[in-house]
Parts: sequence; C-alpha cells; structure tokens
Amino acid sequence: MGLSSLEASHSIFAYDFDGAAAAKAYKVGPLKSTYVTMRDGVRIALDIARPMGDGGNIKRDTILAMTRYWRGVKEGPPHEFVSRLVPHGYAVVVGDSRGSGASFGQWPYHRARAETLDFSEILDWIAAQPWSTGQVIGYGLSYTANTADWMAERNHPALKGIIPRFADYDSYEDCYFPGGIPNLFVVKTWAELVKQLDRNAAVLADGQKSPGVRPVGPGGEADLAAALRDHERAVPISEGFQQVTFKDDRPTTWGGASMIEWSTQEVADRISRSGTPTQNLAGWFDSGTAQGAIRRFLGQSNPMNVIIGPWNHGGDYAYDPLRDPGETIVPTIVTQHANDIRFADLCFNGQAAHEQGKILHYYTLGEGAWKSTRSWPPPATSQRWHMASGSRLSPSPGEAGFDPLQVNPTAGDVETNRWATQIDCGQVDYGDRRQFDGRGLAYTGEPLTHDLEITGHPVVHLNVTSTREDGAFLVYLETVRPDGMSLYLTEGQLRAVHRKVWTASPFRVLGPQHSYLRRDAEPLIPGEAAILTFTLNPISAFLPAGHRLRVVLAGSDRTTFATVPADGRPPFLKFHRGTAGCCIDLPVIEA
Repeated sequence: MGLSSLEASHSIFAYDFDGAAAAKAYKVGPLKSTYVTMRDGVRIALDIARPMGDGGNIKRDTILAMTRYWRGVKEGPPHEFVSRLVPHGYAVVVGDSRGSGASFGQWPYHRARAETLDFSEILDWIAAQPWSTGQVIGYGLSYTANTADWMAERNHPALKGIIPRFADYDSYEDCYFPGGIPNLFVVKTWAELVKQLDRNAAVLADGQKSPGVRPVGPGGEADLAAALRDHERAVPISEGFQQVTFKDDRPTTWGGASMIEWSTQEVADRISRSGTPTQNLAGWFDSGTAQGAIRRFLGQSNPMNVIIGPWNHGGDYAYDPLRDPGETIVPTIVTQHANDIRFADLCFNGQAAHEQGKILHYYTLGEGAWKSTRSWPPPATSQRWHMASGSRLSPSPGEAGFDPLQVNPTAGDVETNRWATQIDCGQVDYGDRRQFDGRGLAYTGEPLTHDLEITGHPVVHLNVTSTREDGAFLVYLETVRPDGMSLYLTEGQLRAVHRKVWTASPFRVLGPQHSYLRRDAEPLIPGEAAILTFTLNPISAFLPAGHRLRVVLAGSDRTTFATVPADGRPPFLKFHRGTAGCCIDLPVIEA
C-alpha cells in the first residue's frame, strides 16, 4: 500500500526509508547548566546547548528531552541528543526528571503526576528565554520517549510536536506484566539500575564506576549532595512491583497510585485533544512496543506517523530471521535520525499543524518490504490451524484427545530476546528454536504449498485442564525452513487468572483483550477444562512455499518471567485436541 500523491515529501506522513544522513551545518556550542524551580519549590536540573557562536538573542527552535538516566556525566561530554540535534540548528534542553540525576525531589514510580506537571513549567521556562522562538518539540528514546508523550498530555501552546522512539504505551501490558505475567528480568534489572543511578553510583559499560551525574554549574557539588539526600527518601520501585498482580492494584509504596495512572494509553483522549503531531517508532522485536504503537494508532486522533520495523529497543539493530544475516535493512539508525530531523522541521515551520489523519508504516519480514496503511488491521483472512495428534499443526482438528505437559519452573529461553533488549538496547537473536523443544509442546505443519503472508495479531485459543488455580501460558509462533531450522516470529502469553475476555475493550478489533483488573479475576478450577483465548504480539512476515508453520506451548520461562503459581507443586497441564481443542487463528494477507 503506497502513499498517495497527497502524502509527498512535504508531508509529515512521508518517510524516507533509504535516505542519507541529514546535513549538519552547525557545531555544538558550550554547554550550560541551570536549575529551574517548580511550583512546589523542587528544583529541576537542565542542560542547555545551542549552536556555536550564538549570541544571547539569536532565537532557536528547541528540542526538549526529560530523562531518568542522567542528563550527563560529571566532566563528561553532553548528552548524545545534543551532538545529534544541535548541528541541525536547534537549541537542545536535556533535563533530569524530578527525583533523578541532579534534580531535587523523589521519584516514586514512572511518570508520577508531580513529574508530568513539571513539563508544563519547563516548557514555560524555555518559551520565556531570549534565545527561544517559543517553539518546542518533545523528543526521546525509551524513558525519554514516555516523557515526550506526557508533554503532549499537558496541551502546552509551545509544544509543536513529539518524537517518541520505542515508548512503552502501557507499561503493565507492554513491558512489566505482559499477559499479566511478572517480567522479573526487566523488573529486577531495571529497578537495580535506577537505584544505583539515584545513589550516584552507576557502573559504566566497561565495568568501571561512573564519576557520577553532572552537577549544575560551578560549585554545584553542594546542591548535588542535597538532591541525593532527597533521592534517598524514595522507596525503590521494585517494592511496589511486588504488590502488583492486577493493573489496578495500588501499592502502599506508590502512595496509592496504580499502574493505570502512569499509562500513556489511559490519557489517549487528552493527547488527542492537544492535536500534537507525533512520529512514533517501534520494533516488532522490542518487548511490546509494536503492540503499543498500534494501540496508539487506533486510540488517538492527533496527526500521527507510526513506523514499526524489525528492530530491537532503540532501533540500532535490525533482526529479520527470514533474510540473509549480512543484509542491510533500511532504514538504518542514521536514516531514522535523518527522518526525525525532517519531521521536527515540518513541525517547527507550521506545516504539521495543518495535517489531518495518520499513517502506519510497517516492515514485512522475509519480503524485506515497507508498506503503509491508514487503517489497522489490514484486510486479512483468518486462517485456523489446530494442534492435532502426533505433534501436528493441521488445518483440520482431527481426533479428540489431549497432550500432557508437566510445567518445569527451571526451563528458560534464549537471553537475547525481545524483553532483554529493553534493558541494554542489545541485539535480538532467537537462533534455532529447536534447542528449546524440551520445555513445551511443539506442533508443526506440512510444508506450505504457496507463499503466505501473516500480518496482524495471531489469536490463540487454548482448551486446557490444570491441577492448579493459576498458571503462565506462553505461546510461540515459528516458521521452519526446509533445512529444519525453526525461526521465531512472535509470541504471546497470558496468566490464567486474567483469562476473562474484556468484550468492551476499545482494542477488540485486534482480537480478544483482557482488562487485568481485580474485579475480572477468574481463577482456574483444578481438574476442570477452561478456555484461554488471547492475542500474540503483532507481526508481519512473508513465508515462502516450502516453509512449515510451528506453534509451541509452554508453561514457564525462567529467563524472563516469574513462576506462576509462585509456590506449591508446578501445574500439570492437559491441552485438549479436537473440534473444541487448541488452535490458532492467523491473519493471512491474500496475494
């Protein structure tokens, strides 16, 4: 689906997938640091960088990023956003979010209301500076992408656009509790990382201790020491996560807030009302960012350019297991940044404010092609495949029966997975999936007689009997090459207690959804068959004739997820086969 003539290069909806790096006309001037005092007296640390040679009254459009990971290291270079963006003629402001870095206050959890209210006052401050045109764009990756989203929620007149790259649209579903299962790897690793940052004791990539966060100005060590004392009073976020099973649980350590309060998805209406033009990037292999990007696309009405590629967290590495590993996949990170610059220019010059509608660009694995659409999901035919006897994946249900699985809590998966990249922005590589056959039940189809494109959310239906009242159900969709190597495409998971289908979900067009609210809890009854139906993470993949589809069912992944139930004998599961048995519906795009 190509772009129409109305969506030419001057539109925010166009995207140059194989363009060159944007020209750099400026050198970076000296870095300045300052504190800006908020309404409650808390002081927020900001770094300001402008092009070399700018006098006090030369006005520049400004890029703003608010980070949880320090705006800079003591005696170190400016933040990477400075070197990336100032050469294109922007002023760049990078700030330590409230309760982090050199800023004062406490950081209790993601995007607490005190933190997001700060963004309005920081935008006020930028707009009032003699070097500012009064126009600002929110920019960021990961945490800073989330803060850019919440800048739009503030509906500030100075904000002309946002560029959130690889944001967690709903942190419960997309990152920390996918399918309601605790993502222990991310919870523990990330919580320890930010705890060390708040103690000014982070460890660098080479294993050496960091010199600490950059103080604010000469003599800023005393202020930094006072800010760090503020940070010490904050309770580690991990203590709150230990009190969460449902999305509306309110840990005492979070002051009675739930994860609903810090979900961008929950403020979609307010962001839509702001009309803020948005360019959002996500990865098919970056936790749940692709799912979040699609929900953003469906749930918000502001002008929007959504790009979903075969990327890790951050977009530095592409992963297409269906193509040659040495092949360059566009856009590269350099081209992505060039498109960020182009989008920012259109926002600053006023063109973006006149745009209407939204576009979603997505990459199809195997085909190596980029496609664009104004609606999601694309028109597709639902093709059902059954888990049949003899470990077969079959278009027909076959005879009734069941396949047993004793859950092994020690069984894990590959470490270079879609969830781990959230922490280190590392490469994703699932390798040959046959190495993990022992942890679950694998069902493989006959060789495809013709090419097959799967684009959208696969939906799995499990008819299962368990010896326990709860459990983790993990489903993997793979494709097997003619040489026997099994390649990962996507996965989905559901904690059994969340199995009640939310029929009123605004995202039901994507498949069965779940509220994850305490009122909707529906434990299993040991010994009785139950239906669990849920979506896998979205994907677009072109499978050539000769490949075979493969579905793997598992009950644990120690590498990433918590064991469910946490104590007692692990569940013994029976996955039922036959007309009412386990199956998967694949969204197939006809040639």
